[in-house]
Amino acid sequence: MFVIPRSPRLRPESDRAASLRRATASVAATALVAAGLVTFGAGGAMAAPAPTVAKQAADLEDGRYIVTLVDQAAATYQGGIAGLPATQARSGTQLDARSAPVVDYTDHLEQQQQDVAASVGADIDYSYSLTVNGFSADLTAEQAAELSSDREVQSVELDRIYHPTSTPAADFLDLTGADGVWAKTGGQEEAGEGAVIGVIDTGIAPENPSFAGEPLGTAKGDAPYLDGSTIRFDKGDGTQFAGVCQTGEQFTAADCSTKIVGARYFVDGFGKTNIGTAATGEYVSPRDGDGHGSHTASTAAGEAGVEATIDGNPLGEISGVAPASKVAAYKVCWSGPDGSVQTDDGCAGADLVAAIEQATKDGVDVINYSIGGGAARTTFSATDQAFLGAATAGIFVSASAGNSGPDASTLDNASPWITTVAASTVAGNFEATAKLGDGQQFAGSSITVTEPVTGAFVTAASVAAAGATTPNLCGPGSLDPAEAAGTIVLCERGTFDRTAKSAEVERAGGIGMVLVNPTPNSIDADTHAVPTVHLDADVYAAVSAYAATSGATVTLVPDNVTGVSAPTPQVAGFSSRGPVLADGSDILKPDVAAPGVSIIAATNNAEGGDPTFALLSGTSMAAPHVAGLALLYLGERPNAPVSEIKSALMTTAYDTVDADGGTVTDPFAQGAGHVDARRYLDAGLLYLNDRSDWVAYLAALGYATGIDPVDPSELNLASIAIGALTGSETVTREVTSTGPGTYAASVQGLAGITADVTPSTLEFTEAGQTKSYEVAFTRTTAPVDAYATGSLTWTSADHVVRSPVAVNPVAIAAPAEVQGTGIDGSVDVTVTPGTTGPIALTAEGLTAGVVIPDPEDASSPVTGSGPAKTSATYPVTVPEGQLATRIDLDSADDAADLDLTVTRVVDGKVAATYTSATESADESVTIEEPVAGEYVVKVDVFSVPEGETTEEWTVTEYDLSTTTDEGGFRVSPDPVDAVQSRPATYTASWTGLAPETSYLGRVAYSGSAATTYVRVESGAIPAPVATAPPVITGTPAVGRTLTASPGTWDAESLAFSYQWSAGGKPLAGQTRATYRAAKSVAGKSLTVVVTAKPAAGPAGTATSEPVVIKLASRVTVSVTPWVLTSARKAVVTVEVDSAAKAAPTGSVTVTVGRDAYEVALDASGTGRVRLPAYAKGLYAVTAAYAGDDANAAETSSRKHIFVIR
Repeated sequence: MFVIPRSPRLRPESDRAASLRRATASVAATALVAAGLVTFGAGGAMAAPAPTVAKQAADLEDGRYIVTLVDQAAATYQGGIAGLPATQARSGTQLDARSAPVVDYTDHLEQQQQDVAASVGADIDYSYSLTVNGFSADLTAEQAAELSSDREVQSVELDRIYHPTSTPAADFLDLTGADGVWAKTGGQEEAGEGAVIGVIDTGIAPENPSFAGEPLGTAKGDAPYLDGSTIRFDKGDGTQFAGVCQTGEQFTAADCSTKIVGARYFVDGFGKTNIGTAATGEYVSPRDGDGHGSHTASTAAGEAGVEATIDGNPLGEISGVAPASKVAAYKVCWSGPDGSVQTDDGCAGADLVAAIEQATKDGVDVINYSIGGGAARTTFSATDQAFLGAATAGIFVSASAGNSGPDASTLDNASPWITTVAASTVAGNFEATAKLGDGQQFAGSSITVTEPVTGAFVTAASVAAAGATTPNLCGPGSLDPAEAAGTIVLCERGTFDRTAKSAEVERAGGIGMVLVNPTPNSIDADTHAVPTVHLDADVYAAVSAYAATSGATVTLVPDNVTGVSAPTPQVAGFSSRGPVLADGSDILKPDVAAPGVSIIAATNNAEGGDPTFALLSGTSMAAPHVAGLALLYLGERPNAPVSEIKSALMTTAYDTVDADGGTVTDPFAQGAGHVDARRYLDAGLLYLNDRSDWVAYLAALGYATGIDPVDPSELNLASIAIGALTGSETVTREVTSTGPGTYAASVQGLAGITADVTPSTLEFTEAGQTKSYEVAFTRTTAPVDAYATGSLTWTSADHVVRSPVAVNPVAIAAPAEVQGTGIDGSVDVTVTPGTTGPIALTAEGLTAGVVIPDPEDASSPVTGSGPAKTSATYPVTVPEGQLATRIDLDSADDAADLDLTVTRVVDGKVAATYTSATESADESVTIEEPVAGEYVVKVDVFSVPEGETTEEWTVTEYDLSTTTDEGGFRVSPDPVDAVQSRPATYTASWTGLAPETSYLGRVAYSGSAATTYVRVESGAIPAPVATAPPVITGTPAVGRTLTASPGTWDAESLAFSYQWSAGGKPLAGQTRATYRAAKSVAGKSLTVVVTAKPAAGPAGTATSEPVVIKLASRVTVSVTPWVLTSARKAVVTVEVDSAAKAAPTGSVTVTVGRDAYEVALDASGTGRVRLPAYAKGLYAVTAAYAGDDANAAETSSRKHIFVIR
């Protein structure tokens, strides 16, 4: 359904338009991605983004893959295919998987999947059509690579193996008692009534009293009933659950009941040959072989008032959070053949997606997902996609954060439509005390100290067996029985199972164990082989020091007798933390914390065996508490959307504490805080969001969705995260009231960041009103690249509505790529600094692109050609030490549609694949820090221009390294004098590049991981340019000779040639610098074009200003008399004529000596002037004609007047 972007460091660019498919150019450790058109919404499309840069991909291999196709799954299909109406459920309703439109559409998708699988000769194991459109199949690496470039395929993801993330909590959550939540919602018998939880886990133990129910009958009614082999249950929201009790090993149809309304198992992905047997405690059926699934199911929805015992020790009554809810078990996690290790246990991704799909089809209301696969590399993995479909169908998803804490950025299940849960401690859970011989006493967790045990207290190292390398860890065979017998041994947590350590103490003859955490972590009440107290790291030094003293003793006594209780709730040390590094870090996770340490609940048993219980710790235990609270919420408000439940849980949560009881506000540990069952049913304000918001979020990540993108920070969640703040940013939120009230805003924390809320007051007169507000964040003194955290609180007379906030100031925000042109040239780059001060720049490159030659014709100017639906491949070698390698595909015609795939090959096998497949003619893949070696470039011709049968293309390879430095690539100014939030511009420039060549460079920024790629097209050698044009000199008249100057040029050593033109037409043969105007050009504009030819490269041209060529005039002068005395006056007659039909017009200027007379011409071209009397002398007489439109100016020959006296 979607392509998964896999570059964890970059935020991909937005789509140019909703109809475009974007390219992916990266592959995560478990996925091979194929970009393609993804229909999403009526008439819309969703496609993968195109990161500018791709990090190195992991190796591909033969194996099980999950293949998703581009068309929507039924949960998100909004129509657009003729004959197949929309199937997406309306807001506030659940998807009806059994409706005729859904059945028809899923049949269509399944046929499509069969066709795609058949195209590579693959057999489908699972077909997915409700939450994800895709299938799982065993593929060779070559088949996976081929599918990755199929236009109908969105992603090809290597199936991963996931793992369960492993006062009674009901009391701690204030569910019990006269004032508890159950009492306020109708009692235990109605807590969660009318709702069904789907538990995707290790199965279920049907005999456990936590799942006690009545046998299923066939009569319709309020209770679940059988309709043939289908279990039907009319839910509180008006829809019907329809489940199946799938039989199998040690599991019959009778194991389902009015409590267990569905039980299925999914093993094809994991493989039956990879699981244990009944002899090792595993079953090919829904029966729980591990205990984890029964534990999570009973925590969320187990029956109330169940007496729990462990090893015969009564531990009191337990209850699920929503005991009136029904349970549907979907077994996806399996134990391997070797019961002594956990490395062969797990849950296959193909099975997980199939279970999510089936739970959605069956009609569950809530899914508990206590499973993880390590730190999230994306917010849109295959399971995330499936959960998007489930959430769109109206299903609340509670997922564990993971057990890889306390390190940062270890959290899994990071999508915004999932509620991600951290684990916390609860008060007074199964304690005992270690009373040291020197009077010190420390309380810890225990269920095995039932009476006092006293003995010598020794460190494991002091009683180590010969050759033991880490005896302090009490691993198998590490203790010497001769030394350890009769002692209580101090063992450190780590490496080996906790219970394996007490088993080693027992083997060595020890009578007890004190287990201590060397670093902060959970303290767990495990079922140990000898009486054991588990202590945390805060007492590690004191306990270790005393145990090392001679004659040390210790007494283990039941209960906490120290008078000091550990502060609660604390976020467990193992609980995975944020921030989420994937997809720009604009989603704040975890969402909430819930009890997850030493939780007692049901576990597994064989058929006919006694029910069992266990105290388990993990975020696996926390998630079902939140799932149970969601069931309670739906019991009260059956049609509540999933975002309403999540918002209510988050905004009413409270802060956790540290080991000293101090308040913890770290949102990356606790999310919004610890869930508060007393308050969440009356939240005051709600942050609502749904499919359109989630898809807009995906659009902002670069997926074409048919919906306008929303900046991920703008997604209307009950938390705010800005993964990259460059000085200032404003975030908008919308809240919906649950009733009347006036709320005032306040901001807590965020050291070094100002947060201005506008408006600062919100007033509501009734439930259901919506209002928006803005928060303007500005960095002041906060350090860069370190999160500032805090909270935003809206307070009314009756409600406190709090949202966690995390803001990460960064040094700079820079464009991913800019483009320039020219042999000599430059391009301006504008960046936004997040700090004030100098930012040094590093220019890398330029490197020239090398055109891959046509293997069939090395002289060809292009790399290849071919008709539609064909492909061509080209081998390339990437050298060692490259900063980046880019492959560009350039189609000869932009109306074509070509796709590009780059595959790394090792020993003839596909190792990694990068794909760029958009609807455009040109494609590009950039691989950052590529592995050196052999690659294959594949060009697929998707379509050719209309009317054409083939298309030509050129493939260019760029290898950018620290040693490439062409064109004197440089940046200026360097450093950039940055002012926070004020855009700054620097110039990247180059000189002397080879003509007609493409180049690639990169600019890095000090103090930042950001880079900007610079792409340069040098183009042809430029022609010389005239800085001053040619000039025509001489009289522009027929018969006169004109001369052209060449003008002034910006280059030297030029050879000039000339071309005279009249009336815009070249004059034949007139190619010299001089030209005698012919009569034929009379009346026309005359220009000269000067061509300047350099020694190499193209010539330049310049054109003179025009002159108009006129007919030559003849001016004659006569003087009568020309000899006279001073007493007489002479008459000067001027005649002007030419070849024109009409006589010249205008006037002439008659000059007599120093005197000038203006004389008008008559119709015959004659003019006369009577001169005044002149003194004795000889006077020169001339006449100058100024010319008119047809006749050129002219001056007469000289005449004289001689005055004799």
